[in-house]
This record gives sequence, structure tokens and C-alpha cells, in this order.
Amino acid sequence: MKVVILDDAAAVARYGADIYREQLRKKPDSVLGLATGSTPLSLYRELIDGNRRGEYSFAGVTSFNLDEYMGLSADHPQSYRQFMNREFFTHIDIDPANTHVPPGDAVDPIQACRDYESAIAAAGGIDIQLLGIGRNGHIGFNEPTSCLNSRTRVKTLTRETIADNARFFRADEFQPQLSVTMGIGTIMEARLIVLLATGQSKAAAVQAMVEGPVSSWCPASALQFHSSTVVIVDEAAASELSDPAFFKHIEEQNQALLGRLRAAGSA
Repeated sequence: MKVVILDDAAAVARYGADIYREQLRKKPDSVLGLATGSTPLSLYRELIDGNRRGEYSFAGVTSFNLDEYMGLSADHPQSYRQFMNREFFTHIDIDPANTHVPPGDAVDPIQACRDYESAIAAAGGIDIQLLGIGRNGHIGFNEPTSCLNSRTRVKTLTRETIADNARFFRADEFQPQLSVTMGIGTIMEARLIVLLATGQSKAAAVQAMVEGPVSSWCPASALQFHSSTVVIVDEAAASELSDPAFFKHIEEQNQALLGRLRAAGSA
């Protein structure tokens, strides 16, 4: 697990966006795993700007989102499908037919979950998966006690997650308490995982993910077993790590090595 500690949320977004930019330049027909929530918004804006400048295209890209609220149709304004359309898809040159979000209103949700897994496999698997982390350590909607090799399925949201997301719903509006989410096992099959976390409220979860034991009580801790995970955090989210200077030193050395390799390649 590579841990990158940066000054602020804007720097986190730029660093994460650079990884996605490089992926798009290297493989224009990439399969991208995407996430919703407030944390990735700045990253999406960075990618939108680069696409508008003609630096790369999403025309050949296929995308799969992590999760969706159970009980909301794709056209519901609070659905994650609408979030992605509003914040990202309608601003880039991606083919809408190649964008996938788990169906929240499927007649047979169990079969819909199997179909989502099949669609990911048929696309060749996810090249790069974007993640956030919940205050309780969840990734996607894989809440504490989730099976660490789980597949796409229906999950009950914890009271903590429901409370955290209540700000997005009016007091008189239906707020789902179930979700459809990629499983941890599904996430772990991505070739590269990029996790973003910012703010003091995420510090305990980041510490448990990076330094704690691998446990279903902190689902994100399963990422310790992934061969290529980049955790990008700001100073506040890194504040409970035992030795932030250690990770900063490693990143400095990594960047110096990359600089030498680039110089040698251009010589």
C-alpha cells in the first residue's frame, strides 16, 4: 500500500487525477471504476478540464460505479446515477451507453447483482478503481462486518452511514437504508486502486486502514492485501498515522526515482 500525504484537498484531487490522466493516455479504452460522494468531486473537475483541453478522451472508456441506493430509480435526483450524470458524465465525451451504475430499482436485485458482476468481467475487468472511505472504514457500501471476499450484492446501511448521508435528503424525503454495492472481493480485483481521503473526520478510518489489523470491522483494511493500492490523503486525514514523516520520505524518494527515470528516457 502506497500512502501519499499532501498539503490539502486540492493537492489530493490533482494527484489522483494525474493517475487517471496517465491511465487514459496509456490505454484510451480503459475500464474505469468510479465513486460518488463529495471527496471525488474535485478529481472529476480536474478530469473534465483536461478532457475539454483535448489532453485525452473518454470516447473509448467503459465505466462502472461502486454503488447505488436501493429503492431509487436511475432518474431519481438523489440517485448516484443522476449524481454521476450531473457531476461528470455530461461534461466529458464518454458514450453514455458505456457508463454503468448498479440498478437501485431492479425487480430482481439478486440477479441484477450477478449481471453487474458479469458485465465487469465481460469488459475485461476494472483497470483502475476510485474509492473514498467512510468514517467507519467502509469502501463502497461495504459496511463493517462485510465479508472480505464479497461480490456485488444488497447491503444494509449502518445508522452512522445513514446519518452521514442525511444531509443530502430533505427531512420529508425518503432516504434509503439499503444499497447495491460492489463487494470487497470485486473491488480487490481491480488492477489499480486509488483511495482518496481528506479531513480530520477521516483520520481514524485512515489509521485503521493503513496500520490496523485486517478486519471486517474496518473493510478498507482489506486493501493491505492488494498489490497496487495508492492511498492519497491530506495532512488532516493523515493526522492519526503513527509516523506520517515515514510515508512522506518514501514518496520523496519515489518522486526522485521517477525524475531520474524520466531524465534517462529523454536522454
